[in-house]
Amino acid sequence: MERRDYYEILGVDRSASDEEIKRSYRRLAMQHHPDRNPGDKKAEEKFKEAAEAYEVLRDAEKRKIYDRYGHEGINGTGFRGFSGFDDIFTNFSDIFEDVFGFSGTRARSAVRQGADLRYDLRVSFMDAVKGTSTQIELEKFERCRECAGTGAAAGTQPENCPRCAGRGTVTQSSGFFTISTTCPQCRGAGRVIKNPCKACYGTGKAKVRKTVSLRIPAGVETGSRLRLRGEGEEGDFGGPSGDLYVFIHVEPHEFFERDGHDILCRIPVSITQAALGAAVEVPTVEGKESLKIPKGTQSGRIFRLKGKGVPHLKGLGRGDQVIQVLVKIPTNLSRKQEDLLREFARLSGEISS
Repeated sequence: MERRDYYEILGVDRSASDEEIKRSYRRLAMQHHPDRNPGDKKAEEKFKEAAEAYEVLRDAEKRKIYDRYGHEGINGTGFRGFSGFDDIFTNFSDIFEDVFGFSGTRARSAVRQGADLRYDLRVSFMDAVKGTSTQIELEKFERCRECAGTGAAAGTQPENCPRCAGRGTVTQSSGFFTISTTCPQCRGAGRVIKNPCKACYGTGKAKVRKTVSLRIPAGVETGSRLRLRGEGEEGDFGGPSGDLYVFIHVEPHEFFERDGHDILCRIPVSITQAALGAAVEVPTVEGKESLKIPKGTQSGRIFRLKGKGVPHLKGLGRGDQVIQVLVKIPTNLSRKQEDLLREFARLSGEISS
């Protein structure tokens, strides 16, 4: 059977706004809702048809694909149309809250994972290149020691919520629909605290200062992020702790610069070293290395020391040290040095005798 056009189903133009599409779907859902049309299979089909159309046209990306390629394009995204009333409640909770007076969102478990934390850490250039171990101090919420995390004052215990009888959810019905929602009184916890702990004010968690050991791998750079599992905030009602994310900020170095996995530096050489050639000592992150300067080296020439750069984080080799030679021009010459340079210039034909 040929599927109808989604815009036709909802009775809107192809240029309809999101609000117009939502308003039209709300009207059709009210009109064809099975509770209002018991035993009417035709109404139920129209209800499902409208839900499918709305699910596509409410999504900007799906709507763009549908406008260009039609039903075949939507099928290519993995969408297979209406798949049951549970999907309607999950996807369109805002609509059903307006239409039927309750939310379609199913009750959430009170068990929740703790929040993730962020810590910004400054490290030296050398520590970033070589790697290091350090300790960081941070404040976070952990289980309250006074009440052992119950949230109740000493000598008391939390009690079952009188509204949901400890289940954490309450049930609401509308015709043949039965929906479980989070209990509004205990917010899904299933229990209430009449005498809160004075240390944590009934939350079950208190702020503590903690020292955490951290291994910084060789090769990190500004923007690198290290993840410490379970070092975030403690979860609620037995839920797992969140994670700690450490963001790296590398301090600049007075001599070295970094370009990807290469380390850059500039070294001065004298006129005679550049002209006659020489062996000069060059600082590297691993100590001093000898660099051969060939005869006739020009200022600005680039040399490389292979494998003397930054290690790759995944351990696959390392970059190079890139050295730029800058020929240093003397500024305070003695009389003899000047005479020798004039003689050199005369021999070179730069000046007449």
